[in-house]
Amino acid sequence: MGEMAQWGAFSDSEVLRGVEVRLVLPGERQRWDQLMESHHYLGLRGLVGKALRYVAVFEGQWLALIGWQGAALKCQARDEWIGWAEVLQYQRLHLIANNTRFLILPGVRMANLASRVLSLNLRRLSRDWEAVHGHPVLLAETFVDMSRFAGGCYHAANWIAVGQTLGYGKSGRHYWWHGQPKQVWVYPLHRRARQWLCEPISHSQWRCGMSHRVLSSKQMEDLYERLRRLPDCRKQRGIRHHFATVLTISLGAILSGARSYTAIAEWSGKLTQRQLKRLRARRHPETRRYEAPSEPTIRRVLQKADADGVDRALGEWLVCITDRGDGLAIDGKTLKGARRSDGSQVHLLSAFLHQQGVTVAQREVGEKTNEIPELIPLLAPLDVKGRVITADSMHTQRETARYIVEEKGADYVFIAKENQKTLRQDIETLQEEDFSPSIQDRGERSRTFRNSEHSGLHRPERLR
Repeated sequence: MGEMAQWGAFSDSEVLRGVEVRLVLPGERQRWDQLMESHHYLGLRGLVGKALRYVAVFEGQWLALIGWQGAALKCQARDEWIGWAEVLQYQRLHLIANNTRFLILPGVRMANLASRVLSLNLRRLSRDWEAVHGHPVLLAETFVDMSRFAGGCYHAANWIAVGQTLGYGKSGRHYWWHGQPKQVWVYPLHRRARQWLCEPISHSQWRCGMSHRVLSSKQMEDLYERLRRLPDCRKQRGIRHHFATVLTISLGAILSGARSYTAIAEWSGKLTQRQLKRLRARRHPETRRYEAPSEPTIRRVLQKADADGVDRALGEWLVCITDRGDGLAIDGKTLKGARRSDGSQVHLLSAFLHQQGVTVAQREVGEKTNEIPELIPLLAPLDVKGRVITADSMHTQRETARYIVEEKGADYVFIAKENQKTLRQDIETLQEEDFSPSIQDRGERSRTFRNSEHSGLHRPERLR
């Protein structure tokens, strides 16, 4: 039996209740590696990058070994299940841990032990990862060789099967096809894991020790391409930095928490040469190094920039990098303390993402009009195809509904109030057969319609 436990008078249920999963101690790592190398069918050449090694013990005896390391760089099934935008993927990979090795030691035969060990490990994984590597993890993943295993222990531990790999392996920087697809399983370590992985701006505790960098290089490059369309309002004489470069760096710093010109300049000074190159930063003619803009340059650019143009570009960018499952809410508010020259209060109509709470567009409502005619111009520059638009009863209008569905390729949820008697009566008398169970929009996406006493998701003709 060697490494195996001798249970004596302990029953299987007593062992399951008493088993403990903990990190291996420094002096135990060699033993852990040797056992994994000897008994796991893949062997062990080492765990790559950030890693954790666990052991399941009972009464001092080792029962199972679990190894974790960083997430797979690419996995189509996982990425589709998460639903994150490509520009977010490489930035958020550090928030996923891969269960790369799991071994029940030879001679241990006990029903439900594997799923019990997995469950105990998952309860502490994020906390341990943060203690060792400086940030938590939100999602666990693993790949199961279907020719050898059915994945029953993962299913029993409430993991989710999301698809299969394409049958490629990775060695160094190169991929090679081995022709053995594996089943992909994931386990959210928080109920909002998918939502948080798709958020455009990451939480401060996820920054992996790099407080100066919240946006990825690819995100900033995408934002740069949108901002470069704006006109440069500066005088041509003495210009050293591209207008869009300074704007992109400034917005990146602000989204990362900078709240002053000095803080923006300090943030930009910490960008790497690779990041500055991708943002078309100025290259010093002698040192040939890329230079970040100074605080006076940042101040001048922000003061001269077209605020409305920057706001539109930023809003369009935020919409594009967020999950289309996140709905868009339309709401109007009167600004407290803000007044026009004639003394009237300023009223804004805003569009913001439901889950993120981020405003992506806004328009001022004129003193002699109302919110209704401003909604269409508000949505016009935004790519909202596939999203659900919500608004209050004021916007329950035929033209608005037609524009959202036919022009923007989106759905809507509008409210029918008591004072809209005719509409409410029409909704109440509708039968299930009045609605097509699903119809295809121009993007070939199914849309399901439903109605309720106070609100519904309808075709525009139902608002007649």
